[in-house]
Parts: sequence; structure tokens; C-alpha cells
Amino acid sequence: MHLRNKTYLLFLGSLLCVLAALAAAQAAPQQSQQGSSSSGYDIPSPDPQPANNTPAQPAANAPAGNPPAANSPASQPQVPTGDNNRPAPQSPNQPSDTVHVKSDKQVESTAGGGYIIRTNVQEVLLHASVVDDRNRLVTNLDRSAFTVFEDGQPQQITRFDRRDVPVALGVIIDNSGSMREKRQAVNDATLNLVKASNQDDKVFVVNFNDEYWLDVDYTGQVDKLKEGLDKIESRGGTALYDAIIASAEHLKSAPLQKKVLLVVTDGEDNASRDTLEQAIRRVQYEDGPTIYTIGILGNDSHQRRAKRALQELAEQTGGVAFFPRDLAEVNAITQAVGRDIRNQYVITYRSPRGTKNGIYHTVKVEARARGFGKLQVRTKSGYYAGTERAAAQQQQPPAQ
Repeated sequence: MHLRNKTYLLFLGSLLCVLAALAAAQAAPQQSQQGSSSSGYDIPSPDPQPANNTPAQPAANAPAGNPPAANSPASQPQVPTGDNNRPAPQSPNQPSDTVHVKSDKQVESTAGGGYIIRTNVQEVLLHASVVDDRNRLVTNLDRSAFTVFEDGQPQQITRFDRRDVPVALGVIIDNSGSMREKRQAVNDATLNLVKASNQDDKVFVVNFNDEYWLDVDYTGQVDKLKEGLDKIESRGGTALYDAIIASAEHLKSAPLQKKVLLVVTDGEDNASRDTLEQAIRRVQYEDGPTIYTIGILGNDSHQRRAKRALQELAEQTGGVAFFPRDLAEVNAITQAVGRDIRNQYVITYRSPRGTKNGIYHTVKVEARARGFGKLQVRTKSGYYAGTERAAAQQQQPPAQ
């Protein structure tokens, strides 16, 4: 190759280098613009937004002192959680931070990585009668007059009412030999109670001696109830506690929520398989009945024990024990029972007791109101949690 040709080649190579440099300089701004866009290049993105809504931090390789691009996630304003009691909005991809309070605090993880604390807040229903210092019914109190305690701790009342609520009523009448001369007066008084009751009440009749029979199932028809009450045998012993337990179990299948037992007897239990303590335990389920007792008793030691038993059954369930001096008073007593049932307050409160069944919880209700002296509230003294759904067939009186 000649020298002239070498010079030409050197000139041509230099020209190509200059052109390549110019082309590279023009391409640099385009790459910069593409790097700030949302697509086209593999650019590191900010970390995902944390569940607690703290501001995202700039990427580690971002130049110090330079603000993020206008359309990048880190440039968006952050709403702090809890501002004016409002939680920050959740994006579709963020785990929920909703909290459900649960007494036993079972924490569960969600698919999105968050946590939910579920609650099992139980509600307890009370039917309460209020009397003044002269034992007269007080029926015009409002919600603010009442305070409810469970296990000694005040509870929040969630619902309150004063309406005449229909009742499922079980009438349990002693049919032992000693009741032969007393049954007609008791039957008449019982029918008068039903006639004066709420027309939507449902009543069943259990007659008992050393056994018990469901002679009339739930009905509002007076004629059917009279048939059951007239099934008088007047023989055998007194299985009072067994009859009460069986009737309380039968009430678990009641078509109405409010439940009452009316018990009439003239003597001490002498034939039951269960004891008084067991009978009280079995009627104190969550939605258990209020028990009213009528003891047509004498004054010997056996009768005194019978009186204590009837008082205990009534007091533990929010009812009243009556002890007439003669049969003429029985009708007035059943009328008083009817008024008491129809003039009760319905109180519901929340019990954060957890999920353990079979645990006994004490209940106390107090009432205070201007213009009244000392007020007494009668309601159940407690209940065993989680036992309201026991099988209704257990010890159910056999149909005849």
C-alpha cells in the first residue's frame, strides 16, 4: 500500500470516530428519559408499602439529595393511621389490620400477611322484677336506673325493654297421695293464672308423684290444659327434684325465649334420684327458667326442710316462694305470679367470659331511681356458661 493511501485511511478512520462520538452523545438523553418511565428498563422499584402505612424509603442507590420522580410511589403523600380516629385507606394488596376483640384472644394470620383477633362476645338475657321497700312492683324505671354485675364486675347493658313478653310456662303439680283434697283448688287457681296471662303464652303441664308425666305439651288452649290438670291420681311419693329437672330440660325446646316454671307441692321430696343441689345446678343454664314455688305446708321438721328447698329454688332463679296459710290463698298467689311475669324488665348485657363451658358466673342487678327508696331486683343469681344447648331429650317427661 502506498503512503498516499495510508493518509486517506487515517483520515477516514478519524472521521468515523467523530461520527460515532456524536451518535453516542445523542443517545444519552433518550436513555435517561426511558429510565424514569414505568416500563422499558429493569429499574429497581421502591419496597412495597408497609401495613402500618409508614412512608416508603428511597432506594439505596438513589442519589442523595435528589427528590424521587414525580410519578414514583415514594412521592405520594402518606395518610397516618389513626388521624381523627380514621384508619388509613387500605390498598387491595395490603393485609387488613381490622381488629375484632375476643375474650380468649385467638390471633389468626390472614392470607395477606395481616392478623385478625376474633371475638366471641356473649350476650346474657335477664328477666328482672323490681319491688320497692313495701314489696310493690315498680314498672316505670328506665335503662339508666339499672346496673348489671357479672362476677362482681359491671357490664354494659346492650338492650333494654319493658314489654309484656310471651312466656313458655311449665306447670308442675304434686300428684301424691297427700294432695288428694287440695288438687281441685290448685287446678282452679292454675287455670285462672293461664286465663289472665299473655294470649301468646305456651303452657305445658307435668303431674308428678314418685314419677312424672307430661300430660299436656305446649298449648294456649285452656280446655286442653284443664284436661291435663284433671288427671289426678293422688298416690305414691314426691319426686319433686326429678320433675323440676325434667321440666327444665323440656323448656329447652320451648318455642319462646322467656321461660318460667310454676311448682306446687305440699311436702318434702322423698323419691327423687337427684338432690336439691343437683336440681338447682340443672336449671341454671344460660337461658334457664325463673321458678315460682307454692308450698302448701305444715310446721313439722320435714315441712321446714321442704320450705327451705322451695325458697332456694325460687331465689336462685329470680322467682318467689309462696307459702299460703290455707287453700283459699292459692288463687290470689297465682294471680300475683301472673302479674310478676307480665311486668318484668328485659335486660341484655355483654359478657366477655370467653368460650369455656360449664363455668359458673354470678349475676347481680341493682336499681336506683329518684323518688324511690331502696329497690330490690329479682333475677337469676348466676348461670353455667355454654349449657343452654344441652339436649332437650334428657330426662324429658314421657308423653302420655
